[in-house]
Amino acid sequence: MITIREKYNQEAVPEMKKKFKLKNDLSLPKIEKVVVNIGIGKFLKDASLVKEITQSIAMITGQKPLLTKAKKSIAGFKIREGLEVGLKVTLRKRRMWDFLDRLILSAIPRVRDFRGIKKTSVDRSGNLNIGIKEHLIFPEILPEQVKSIFSFQITVVTNAKNREKGMDLFRRLGFPIEAEN
Repeated sequence: MITIREKYNQEAVPEMKKKFKLKNDLSLPKIEKVVVNIGIGKFLKDASLVKEITQSIAMITGQKPLLTKAKKSIAGFKIREGLEVGLKVTLRKRRMWDFLDRLILSAIPRVRDFRGIKKTSVDRSGNLNIGIKEHLIFPEILPEQVKSIFSFQITVVTNAKNREKGMDLFRRLGFPIEAEN
């Protein structure tokens, strides 16, 4: 089976060179990093749930998450400045490509009633933002051992200068983006 990285090097690079009329491979859009963000604000009262979420994200991404702190105090949400309210993982190089393979080839097809990633998920800089409602779609997670289901956000950061180049890159790599109407 062909991986996303092989698909990029063998198929996407020559096709994008032809389409965008570029000669240098380095001027083509490519994926720079993948950032996974999780808000743990509602789980703060139970330390065991925070530990479980941290272990689950470490299993999914293959890297230990970093605790992020609140930058401002928000009385309505009972959050104080400096309180740890989230987890973040930044994936680059081999771990990034492995994560994208698992995301596209095994996790996204397991989403119920999935019709494709919305075209509006690609921003004007060519980056893709995906919200995952249940972490159970990843094959590494065993549903029998999960106490609480959580959601998270995946941002695929590219060096594409505009939305068109980013969308073209994601389509050529096999991301299931909605078809043009």
